[in-house]
Amino acid sequence: MSDANTPVAIVGAGPTGVLLAILLQRRGYRVTVYESRPDPRSAPSESGRSINLALAERGLHALRHAGVLDALRAATVPMRARLVHERDGRTSWQAYGSRPNEIIHSISRSHLGLRLVEIAAAHGIDLRFEHRLLGADFVKGLASIRDLRRDRLLEVPMHPLIACDGAGSKMRQCLGGQGLITVREEQLDHGYKELAIPALASGRYALEREALHIWPRGEHMLIALPNADGSFTATLFLANQGAPSFASLRTNALIGEFLDTDFADVVGLMPRRIEQFAEHPNGLLGTVHAAPWHHQGMVALVGDSAHAIVPFHGQGMNCCLEDCLVFEQCLSRHDSWEARFAAFYAARRENTDAIASMALENYVEMRAKVVDPKFQLQSALSRELERRHPDRFIPRYSMVMFHARIPYQLAQRRGSEQARLLADLTANAAHFGDIDLARADLEVEARLAPLDQDLASVKNV
Repeated sequence: MSDANTPVAIVGAGPTGVLLAILLQRRGYRVTVYESRPDPRSAPSESGRSINLALAERGLHALRHAGVLDALRAATVPMRARLVHERDGRTSWQAYGSRPNEIIHSISRSHLGLRLVEIAAAHGIDLRFEHRLLGADFVKGLASIRDLRRDRLLEVPMHPLIACDGAGSKMRQCLGGQGLITVREEQLDHGYKELAIPALASGRYALEREALHIWPRGEHMLIALPNADGSFTATLFLANQGAPSFASLRTNALIGEFLDTDFADVVGLMPRRIEQFAEHPNGLLGTVHAAPWHHQGMVALVGDSAHAIVPFHGQGMNCCLEDCLVFEQCLSRHDSWEARFAAFYAARRENTDAIASMALENYVEMRAKVVDPKFQLQSALSRELERRHPDRFIPRYSMVMFHARIPYQLAQRRGSEQARLLADLTANAAHFGDIDLARADLEVEARLAPLDQDLASVKNV
């Protein structure tokens, strides 16, 4: 590669920044990563702030490509289905896919970040913690970074600098503030709060281990993802205002009444639920739209800094890790950083817009639709149509989660047509036996092109 050994600065030592650093270093670049937080190898992880991560095939593929997946497997817990907990105590097991390998994997954000940092350090990547990006001079091509430990200001050349500094990206603020890109941030009127379900005294899991648990309550929900140590990380998603809402739950008595009423079958497994509710901060949820994601050949935004999304499709991190793969592909196809940045933006923008939209739609599905009989009927029909027509019909959720070769934009487009098809076929059906499967076969053949035909018409990135 003509520019091998070129210095590259990355801002942000989360999973996106560190994975990208590993890929760039492997190609011969001299990478320095700047991160404002303390080194996770010596500092305790921050509690109460993180929704557990769900690794699906897109993220797994990126980690596998980078050669780091095997080092992470011991910290993951497979989740084979949603286990839905209704108000009356009934539960239902809703498998994620129709094949045994169609599962997702729970991993704590802190553990993923720590292990990637350890791997990057072992590869000789220069990791500089407690170094905070303060601003950028796009005329001089310099970023101002404060070394917090030594209280000194560094001027770091942006030739190039890749900003992987998350949803609250300082670099995105700098670019937008100087009119170099447009930025729109859409805050959801719901937030989240992390709670914990500890392991039983025996060390065993208090709930079914290999499931993502959901307590759907219409306008809000509780979810719980398993950890490798026998505990679950639970997350309450709730409106910020109104009733019930985070604003309305002002006292311990109101908090206790709300949790005991809406989540009666799990509160006994959360011994410090009221204290955690009071102590843990409310997290914000929102979607970031920026255009473009780069300025000349100096700076590029990658991951959440460019396109943060809400977490309801379990794709935020998976999308960011897929970004790293696509970015690496652009290195080989173009000679200048400006051309690489432009190609990366062109390849990803429509796809990240698509998953942002699908993630918002999935919130309604998780908090309300999963207990709707019509939704359950259509899900059963989806699995049957996939069995009968695997070359034409794959449920949208499966396309997103288990088929890395299907771009998000294509999953969205085919998913919309499939939703109309399912609605038509179940319009007059109350039970699966009411569905005319012979008609369904004809409709699939008539309305859905073979998947490979559509794949040939879009970029697989």
